[in-house]
Amino acid sequence: MAKNIYFASDFHLGSPSYVESRKREERIVNWLNFIEPNCGELFLMGDVFDFWFEYKTVIPKGFIRLQGKLAQMADGGIKIYFFKGNHDMWVNDYFTKEMGIEIVSDELIIDRSGKKFYLHHGDGLGPGDAKYKFLRKIFRNPFCQWAFSMLPPRIGLSIANGWSGSSRLASDEKEEFLGEENEWLAIYAKEQLAKQHFDYFIFGHRHLPLDIKLSNNSRYVNIGEWINYSSYGVFDGEDLRLEYFKGN
Repeated sequence: MAKNIYFASDFHLGSPSYVESRKREERIVNWLNFIEPNCGELFLMGDVFDFWFEYKTVIPKGFIRLQGKLAQMADGGIKIYFFKGNHDMWVNDYFTKEMGIEIVSDELIIDRSGKKFYLHHGDGLGPGDAKYKFLRKIFRNPFCQWAFSMLPPRIGLSIANGWSGSSRLASDEKEEFLGEENEWLAIYAKEQLAKQHFDYFIFGHRHLPLDIKLSNNSRYVNIGEWINYSSYGVFDGEDLRLEYFKGN
């Protein structure tokens, strides 16, 4: 019997505080328990952590319950993909070595049940935001990653925690729908659709659950985030749905 494919993004574990992050982690693990019996593949599409950096022998402290659950699911035969987001772009090979999780740096194009999917965290796409696009190139540069790795973990992670404290979620900024003509990821999806057909464009990053019809047989779905919405996408082999986890 065919199983579902699930998509989730922007857990931002570690923000805005330890207590709130721990509660969110419990909810995420409960969601994973909920979907596990019917899950064939799981796509974690970026910003799972509000910051992540892998030193040679050190990783950020915490998030052990999520890691344990993902390890259990992977050991049980569920294929898991981890997309680099703008907050956890410095994920390297730890999750691959420990759990067999596939790391995705940019876009991933897949075909499932006769449907074609374009998958990406969503950062750096579409018009505007030239400053971030420039910074993205710097932060993803191997030399910059090496330079940061030269900082002792105590200092490097301290800097990172300060950076996380100024993020959108930490400041409790609410995202608002800009209208289809101004939603930059919808604009990007339409540009790609003009070049080749995709049934579904799935992104995170926007922090707002969205389901926009691009044409008669193509949709842009943003799977939202887990501080305000606990939203996710599920593909059952026939259709993609945007759903919300109601558990604690």
